Amino acid sequence: MYDHFPISDRAKELREQLIAFMDAHIFPAEATYAAQVAEGDRWQPVPIMEELKEKARAAGLWNMFLPHSKPGYEGMGLTNVEYGTLCELMGRSAIGSEPFNCSAPDTGNMETIFAYGTDAHREQWLKPLMAGEIRSCFSMTEPAVASSDATNIETRIERDGDHYVINGRKWWSSGGNDPRCKIAIVMGKTDPGAEKHRQQSMILVPLDTPGVKVVRPLQVIGYDHAPHGHAEIHYENVRVPVENILLGEGRGFEIAQGRLGPGRVHHCMRSIGQAERALQSICERGMERTAFGKPIAEMGVTKHWIAESRCEIEQARLLTLHAAYMMDTVGNKAARKEIAMIKVVGANMVQRVVDRAIQVHGAQGVSQDTFLAAAFANARTMRLVDGPDEVHRETIAKLELKQYRN
Repeated sequence: MYDHFPISDRAKELREQLIAFMDAHIFPAEATYAAQVAEGDRWQPVPIMEELKEKARAAGLWNMFLPHSKPGYEGMGLTNVEYGTLCELMGRSAIGSEPFNCSAPDTGNMETIFAYGTDAHREQWLKPLMAGEIRSCFSMTEPAVASSDATNIETRIERDGDHYVINGRKWWSSGGNDPRCKIAIVMGKTDPGAEKHRQQSMILVPLDTPGVKVVRPLQVIGYDHAPHGHAEIHYENVRVPVENILLGEGRGFEIAQGRLGPGRVHHCMRSIGQAERALQSICERGMERTAFGKPIAEMGVTKHWIAESRCEIEQARLLTLHAAYMMDTVGNKAARKEIAMIKVVGANMVQRVVDRAIQVHGAQGVSQDTFLAAAFANARTMRLVDGPDEVHRETIAKLELKQYRN
């Protein structure tokens, strides 16, 4: 399938390296990782993860997400299509991205600081993030408003001499519970009287700044995702230097659009990897279990689920790679409809495939003995992450109708 898209020999070699690394190190480490998280303080770094990071870095599988390079900040230079194929592989495991320093929200934050930060920002925050020495979070969503419409955001970022003062409540700041999380990118309003898409700005806020309070970890359908987690954070009279603003006042939406396009490709391709693993589990479970005198895999309904899952996975992959190819060739703005389409298609597809896998596994499928229950919780959540399905469908329909307006 990938032969239909422009992929360099180097990217193909990375893919083969990644396949071998996942088989040799990531999949065998999953049970150990879960056991170590369950021991003692759940919110401390996990030893096996740190070992995996050292191995991945030594293998040259590090910071593969970053398409750009500057002296001291070298990325892999992969296109969206090329990196997307790697995301699919990493997505097959729930711990598959962090060992390579390629997990959200750090990847999006690093790209944001790289593209929109100053040299001082890059030196202070990007360098340790790329080295895997610290983690970060992204504070955009708020509990008091419908954040699916980002113009609703109420957090204030007000100028006071040489500082900005930040006040607001945020939640789903993924990674904010991790003790290694040292920096947040916060979105808030600097000018409520401006045109609605020029009211918001993004600013860098160190988490040790007075007035920053990490209130609690949020659960995702019962999962706290320790030690990473999803934090509710209150910002109360938080003062940061004016130099911490990214790109300038009123540029928050511009930054968000630059950040979210590639992120949606990453999410979708990781979802496809998860769906592939779920389909594999359907086939393996169906072949090994017998009910009513024959293997479950030989029952008509199971065959239909296998066929439907294969069709849907292939469709989602082709659509996602097509969107990534458009981003690479004509830019994110021109690929806006395709980016919205993959966000709807990918999340719904993986939810359906994982649901079928749970059904084939029976009671075991909803237990902690397989990856499926956690995968289903994640799949359902992806229909809300980076904007709910309904918002993306509105965008798709609006752009589709545009050609008929005249």
